[in-house]
Amino acid sequence: MKTTYKFLAVFSLIALLSATFATPALAFDGRSGETIVIEADETIEDDVYVTANSFVLEGTIKGDLVVFGTNITINGTVEGDLIAAGQSIGVYGTVTDDARIAGAVLQVGESASIGGDLVAAGASLETKEDSVVGGDLVVGAAQALIQGNVADDMFAGVGAMELHGEIGGNVQAEVGNPEESGPSPSMFMPDTEISFPQVKPGFTIAEGAKIHGNLEYTLSRDIKIPEGAVDGKVTRKEPVVTPHAVEVKLTPAQIATNWVFDLLRTIVTLVLFGLLLGWLAPSFMKGIMEKVQSAPAASIGWGVVSYAGFFFALLVVFVAVIIGAVLFGTLTLGGISGTIVWVGILAIFALIVGFVLVTAYLTKIVVAWLGGKLILARFNPALAEHKIWPLLLGVIIVAPLIALPVFGWLLGLLIMLLGLGALWLWGRESMQARKTANIQQ
Repeated sequence: MKTTYKFLAVFSLIALLSATFATPALAFDGRSGETIVIEADETIEDDVYVTANSFVLEGTIKGDLVVFGTNITINGTVEGDLIAAGQSIGVYGTVTDDARIAGAVLQVGESASIGGDLVAAGASLETKEDSVVGGDLVVGAAQALIQGNVADDMFAGVGAMELHGEIGGNVQAEVGNPEESGPSPSMFMPDTEISFPQVKPGFTIAEGAKIHGNLEYTLSRDIKIPEGAVDGKVTRKEPVVTPHAVEVKLTPAQIATNWVFDLLRTIVTLVLFGLLLGWLAPSFMKGIMEKVQSAPAASIGWGVVSYAGFFFALLVVFVAVIIGAVLFGTLTLGGISGTIVWVGILAIFALIVGFVLVTAYLTKIVVAWLGGKLILARFNPALAEHKIWPLLLGVIIVAPLIALPVFGWLLGLLIMLLGLGALWLWGRESMQARKTANIQQ
């Protein structure tokens, strides 16, 4: 299928996230737990944010509803937008504005009404008979069974689709080749509260279906269209077949040449970064090298701890952002909640960038520089203190060893842990020294 339709699901998820981060500046009602039920006699005069294993709406929300959970059921009324992501999502009530839903199995029940657009991404979408979508229907799924009515246009990128309902505008669909269809997506999904419908492979327009506009579909062959089913023009497009990339077998000389050029790029990069660090933070670099030299075993051990600690820190920040956003949102302090979310995103981004720079460059530079100093010290102690030659010599030795085909990765791992642990030890001792100095003052 074309790239546009392949990424309909991604577009839907991005829309979900965009709406999630764009709304917290307003006051909202935040709820979380194993099972959350908004009863039929409850009316909420606000936007509602929910995280739960099971969520059921029986009442009325006079705002937007944003919900993430395993099983989501909408029986009541949402007088705003519905934004939902979960394993199974069933909409059986009324959504006044748009609905954006993403999950394994999606269902719009009989007599359900969505006033605006429906954007759906998942393994299966089913709209029951007498259901109504007041705007456009955009679906990216493995299969779609459309039995309800759509007031405007329909855009679909699906593996298989059956159309039984009425479409008020145009239909543009790209459907998978029926000869290449696989088993039902239900075989690959866990048990869900909503059952997967059976959808015929390919594109089927049933007797009684109606398209008031044009029909444009992409499929490898013509489909049978009942007489009078399409008021406008019918156009079939051939699928665009992307040729498989031809595997090019390199000669041993070409492989060796590529290896040499990659090695030269690595050497130049490490030397330039090392010289920059030596110029900007000479004491910092000297302190870490001293830690590597004086406590190599401890550095490797603390390197393992630091590596695990990075991922733990990411988890802590992520959980803190969620708790802070829900807490201040519950207290109707939406501005603080939105600030917490954005600060958390920036903190996570900074942690990841910093960790990549340290593990990819700093650790190798520190070990290589120290190695060059130790080698030169045996022959010319004065040259060992030079600002360039120890680094250059160390990088020229370390970079080829790391690039070795079989054992290079192991050496690279040891160097990374050694440098990471030394950085941890240096940072811890520096903080202790500052505390001691402050106490003495």
